[in-house]
Formats: sequence, structure tokens, C-alpha cells
Amino acid sequence: MISAYLETFAGLPVTDFATSGTDACDLPPADAVAWRLACGWDDDLPFDKLWRNFLETVPADRVRAIVIGSWWGEGGYESVQPVIDRLTESAERLPALRSIFLGDVTAEECELSWLEMTDVTPVVEAYPLLEEFVARGCGYGAPDEALAFRPVRHERLRTLRFESGGLPASIVRAVCDSELPRLERLALWLGVDQYGGDATIADLAPLLAGGRFPELRHLGLQNSEMQDEIAAAVAAAPVVAQLASLDLSMGTLTDAGAEALLEGQPLTHLTALDLHHHYLSEKLAQRVREALEPSGVEVDLSEQQQPHRWAGDESDEEHRYVAVSE
Repeated sequence: MISAYLETFAGLPVTDFATSGTDACDLPPADAVAWRLACGWDDDLPFDKLWRNFLETVPADRVRAIVIGSWWGEGGYESVQPVIDRLTESAERLPALRSIFLGDVTAEECELSWLEMTDVTPVVEAYPLLEEFVARGCGYGAPDEALAFRPVRHERLRTLRFESGGLPASIVRAVCDSELPRLERLALWLGVDQYGGDATIADLAPLLAGGRFPELRHLGLQNSEMQDEIAAAVAAAPVVAQLASLDLSMGTLTDAGAEALLEGQPLTHLTALDLHHHYLSEKLAQRVREALEPSGVEVDLSEQQQPHRWAGDESDEEHRYVAVSE
């Protein structure tokens, strides 16, 4: 579960823009922080008004990074569409904006699968100089509440991340079909089928084949219930040769997946391999360390998990869980 707000984003400290009564004299320089805009539970200020206050108070032409928190107030959960509309229609007023995080929301406020999302492509299209875009939300729910993304061509985007408890295959395919010549970092939280995560290894194949994103140096295929299958596919994937870091964390990785990585192509050229939140045995975890750390690879094998068995289940079946689902 996600339990804390962002403290930094795009290399900048995150600063909340107050919902009301903000004095411009008390604010930090517009380009020195990532501005977080969020509606509070205990007030009735709608996001539209919060957005107007922000643009009228902060020198908008100097804003470099924006973090969108909860976009609803005491009235209850609402669609993110008004946020998408405000961001897109305000593009000319935000010429310096380079980084956007959509959905800095904790589980206490709203579970990931309950966030009422929509097509976020218009935001990326509205900012041709955008360098970083992160969307947090699930594809689970009614079609008009689901996270969506369409193939795009964007000349400047360097970082793209989708954080989800169930990422639809349509988004994975759209990313693979996009033209992003400068993309350096890509992370996909694939999630579980129960919450809309229906992507398959076949959907990832164009990405794993390499060459699609020539500048890609970091790849995250995370938070998946098919983490072993992903590890096996990555072990032979041409894209790995161009990477500096690989992230297969947060999922249900077991000894089988770790064995596949060890038996596949060399990973000693990496600077970092992130496998945190895993189900590896101590023996396999040590083998991974011994194979990679002497070459200078930073290996994260923290948050070792144990399979769960339901009491009274006569099959004695073992259950493994991703880090973030509902």
C-alpha cells in the first residue's frame, strides 16, 4: 500500500500549495520546488478554484514541476477529468513546466483501484517540452473511470511511469507503440488481473526486443503477479544490453525467476538491480548477490516475503501477493 506523500519530485522538494489564504510573499521561488495541489477532506474548495488560485498566486511561467494530489473534497471521490482539462488548457501559461505527477494519493485517502481515472494522453500532448510524466491509478472499474493512454510521439519525454495495481494491456501496448526518441527511464507497475492488470509477456515483447527506445537506460517491470515469467523473458531480452539499471521489484518473484536471471544473459554491466519485495529463499538471494555484487552491481533484495496459507484451506495452497494491488 502507498502510505506517504512524495517528499521530492523531479529533483525538487515537494511543497504544498495551500487550499486557501496563500500569500505570495510567503511562498518559495516558483522554480525551486515541485508544487503539490490537493483538495482537503475538511474543505469544500473544488479543484477548479484551487487551480485558479495557484495560477493567480505563483508565477506560472516559472513553474517547473507539479504534483497533483487528491482532486476531490468533502463531496467524495470524483473523476480526474477536471484535472486533465485544467492542465491541458493551461499549457500556454506554464511554459517552463517539465515534470507532472498525477495522483499523489495515499491508501488512507483512496485505494489505488478506486481512483476514478481517464485518458491521460492529452496532458502529455499539451506539453511538447515535458520531460517527466507519472500517472498513479488503476485500470479497474467502469470504462469511463479507467486509466487510459494512447500511442504518442513526443520529442522531449525522458521519464514515463505508470503506477498501478492493475495496468491494462492497452496501456502497455500504447507505450510500446509510442515514439519517444529521448526516453531514458520507463517503469510499468503491471499489477494483478483482479484489478485490471491483463498485460501478457506478448504485450511486452516489442519493448523487450530493444531498439524501440534507443536512449532507454532504466527499465522497471514491477508489481506483477507474473514476475517469474517477466524475469525469464528479461533474461533473454535484447533490451537489457542497453540498460544501466533494471527493476523487477514489488512482485511475486520466486526462486524460479531468480534462477532464470542467473542462467540468462550477463547482468554484470548493470549498476543496479532492484528485486525488493520478493519471495526468494535465502540461498537464491545469496547466489544473486554473489553473481553480481563483485562486479559492482548494487542489488536490492530487501523486503523478503513469505508465502501465505489460508487457515482451513485443505489444499494447503501457497499465496503470494504484489506490493500494491487494491
